[in-house]
Amino acid sequence: MELSIYNTLSKQKEVFKPIKDKEVRMYSCGPTVYYFAHIGNLRSYLFMDCLRRVLKYNGYKIKHVMNITDVGHLVSDADEGEDKMMKAARLEHKDPFAIADFYTEKFMEDMNKLNIDMPEIIARATKHIDCMEKYVKRIIANGYAYETEDTIYFDTSKLDKYGVLSNKDVDEKDTEARIAVDPNKKHPNDFAIWIKAPENHLMKWDTFWGKCYPGWHLECSAMGNKYLGDEFDIHTGGVDHIPVHHENEIAQGKGYCGKNPAHYWIHNEFLQVDGKKMSKSLRNLYTLSDLKERGYEPYVYKMFNFSSLYRKKLNFTFEAMDSAKIALNRLREGYLKHLDGTNDIDDDVIEQYENKFLEAINDDLNMPVAMSVVWDIIKNTAKSKKLANLILKFDEVLGFDLKNYKPEAQVIPSEIQELIDQRKIARQNKDWAKSDELRDIIIKKGYNIKDTKDGMKVTKM
Repeated sequence: MELSIYNTLSKQKEVFKPIKDKEVRMYSCGPTVYYFAHIGNLRSYLFMDCLRRVLKYNGYKIKHVMNITDVGHLVSDADEGEDKMMKAARLEHKDPFAIADFYTEKFMEDMNKLNIDMPEIIARATKHIDCMEKYVKRIIANGYAYETEDTIYFDTSKLDKYGVLSNKDVDEKDTEARIAVDPNKKHPNDFAIWIKAPENHLMKWDTFWGKCYPGWHLECSAMGNKYLGDEFDIHTGGVDHIPVHHENEIAQGKGYCGKNPAHYWIHNEFLQVDGKKMSKSLRNLYTLSDLKERGYEPYVYKMFNFSSLYRKKLNFTFEAMDSAKIALNRLREGYLKHLDGTNDIDDDVIEQYENKFLEAINDDLNMPVAMSVVWDIIKNTAKSKKLANLILKFDEVLGFDLKNYKPEAQVIPSEIQELIDQRKIARQNKDWAKSDELRDIIIKKGYNIKDTKDGMKVTKM
């Protein structure tokens, strides 16, 4: 069954055809490590995780690179403002390299909490300055750059077309284009690839052009080329990267070797909160730690993301998180019930489930439909270890680590345990009225009680 994926480059779903059979080379834009990742950021990496898992499920071997931006990312895409790492260092009164180390570690912890299948290569920008210098020197040698007093700009006028992802009009005079960043800049769409560092700039390196630091767009192009070559299969990122960052990566690739670096450009949509854009001013930037304080484990947020297609806007609400929490518990309990099951299931039933699941994930990672197949298995009244094993197989894509799931031991308060013991005595004495009275008291105190052939089962509501 063929895998189809939406390609931003062609604006349509395409059958995925890798450059090399059963091998995928992929690049993903990673975090700028100046602060904690919020749940909007994390949606991109959950999408990346899902794509990796679907490719592996289809039998592909993956070589995947993700960058860590620890220099060069200015607060504006219009070549103006302060470097985000420098700004964070100034606000926290710390060395920018220490800032990068701290938030990189926190980011990796979040990836682990979400059980994200990490790329084979994690490339920090500050460890690849030499690589970037060689890349920019070749762009210059190929005639795609020009110098101003303190910046080397990429000359977009040398391209046959600039704006192939967003179809932007190169003559469009939008807000950013009107910003007079440098009077020597030839065109508003030209962008910085190499910048002379001011005297007080802490992150700078000795280069062919003096003490400099790279432009943000350059790092992805240079590191992608170093590890994946002039052309590779897939480039991922959020939709916010399309109009500037990814357009500039394509421009740099053409300036470096005459080629668009990726055959498939795949983007996930924004996460909104209560129907609004996430922003610090609205105080709606939540982290995994914030969610944990509200009673939601990281896998609940992962389950929430499966309620929508990756390229559709997703609206975060705590009501939706409550539903995701219920769904996660339902998945775990359903898996355990099948694991304890003794029924046999025909192989053709298993095959039907497998085909429906594969058809869903191969249709542009349609996780809502894929999850509906999982729910059908959970609801199957014939509880069977075969179905439990099938759920585990599907979990290779879902990533909930069900094989290692163990229900938390439930601690019953002494007050409730005393009532339970009294009820046991009442039942032994066939005092059914007293038994019912104690049951009602236990329920009012927030505990479900169920009489089974194996005794009383008491669980917190």
